[in-house]
Amino acid sequence: MRHRRLACVGVVAALGALLSASPAVGTSTTAPEEGVSTAAVAPRLAIDDDFPDPDVIEVGDTYHAYSTSSRHGRVPHATAPGPDGPWTIRGDVLPEKPAWAGSGGFWAPDVSPRADGRYLMYFTGPDTASGRMCLGAALADGPEGPFTATSDRPLVCDAGEGGDIDPSSFVDEDGTRYLLYKNDGNAIGQPTVIWLQRVEADGLTLVGPRTELLRNNLPSEDGVIEAPVLVKRASQYVLFYSAGVYSTPNYQTSYAVSSSLTGPYTRAYRPLMTTGSLDGAVSGPGGADIGDGRIFFHGALPAGGRGLYVADLGWDNDYPVVRGSRVRHEAERGTLSNASVREAPGASQGAVAAGIDHADSAVDIRVFAASAGTHTLHIGYAAGYGEAQHALSVNGVSAGAVTYPDRGWENWTEVAVDVELNAGANTVRLGHLSRWAELDYVEVS
Repeated sequence: MRHRRLACVGVVAALGALLSASPAVGTSTTAPEEGVSTAAVAPRLAIDDDFPDPDVIEVGDTYHAYSTSSRHGRVPHATAPGPDGPWTIRGDVLPEKPAWAGSGGFWAPDVSPRADGRYLMYFTGPDTASGRMCLGAALADGPEGPFTATSDRPLVCDAGEGGDIDPSSFVDEDGTRYLLYKNDGNAIGQPTVIWLQRVEADGLTLVGPRTELLRNNLPSEDGVIEAPVLVKRASQYVLFYSAGVYSTPNYQTSYAVSSSLTGPYTRAYRPLMTTGSLDGAVSGPGGADIGDGRIFFHGALPAGGRGLYVADLGWDNDYPVVRGSRVRHEAERGTLSNASVREAPGASQGAVAAGIDHADSAVDIRVFAASAGTHTLHIGYAAGYGEAQHALSVNGVSAGAVTYPDRGWENWTEVAVDVELNAGANTVRLGHLSRWAELDYVEVS
């Protein structure tokens, strides 16, 4: 589930997370209002076939993707000329089962180049001796395989902690290599932890004790965290992970950030992608990988299985933003002109921008777009003295008017409007035009 550009061997991958204090905090799970716009660009379905837990790498001018077991093999492999496809499933790159593995599927492969020019695959497989899913490793001369197991024993396997699953590789800026994974404690009613383990350059020799990065102690994550992917940005480390039960629409992608590799890591205020934040365009987005301005992940397919989706990914001050997934910006945290902040217990985060009642009253809100084009603004508001309007502008250019139906004061609902945004930072201004409305938030998708 990790993407790396491999034009040169040893290039380091990057991953990002969002602090709860950030103004670009997370994505909203607010349900869309009736008649909501469909102009926002939804994630693209790149492989309309069962291809879960995708790992994507670029080698030369070819993209390679690997997935959890399916009808296409133990570790299915697909290629494409670009990240958006077209993708072609090529077959199985792990044709021979490791000696330690029993019957059952193989999960969440991770492929990365080594300094010696060979390719290392981490995977999760069924360990015969322990009866648990454990981590294995295999090597190949090229990204297309075939990969051959490196040992007749698992690389990491502790039955007492539920087994160990979802490996991923990370190489820090100083060239030190690490293995990330989770112990499968939720499978046996024990704590689940995402671990960081230093390894030698071969990726196979463990060095020193492992370090806990994150634990399954958040009720909204249904007791499950998994699929870790780590990226180093200029100002911080970003740990992407999936949460919830993978077979349900509650499965989601989130992240946490730290100024230090070993933590502590602070979770994002809201998940990066949920079924709700994507307005139902993808059900259960998870198993994510990152690269080349994209996020690769799986989602449930109507006919069954989990397909490979791709969406544009941007970085707002080293925090990730996914195009098509709502990001909430609190109106009261914007720049207020002849307006005020009012406490409102029923509103998002308990406050709103109020007093937008005069000809020179306005709220300026900085928003971020992962890529340029048409986006939808979902504006949370309340209006109670008849239909109200605000003048809308984006980056100083008029974008028409926003109409707020009278749905009652303290009844916080949404309207949607489509706007053109530049890639990166943009300024949205909402100014008084007619009657009165208070602003709760603006979500961008």
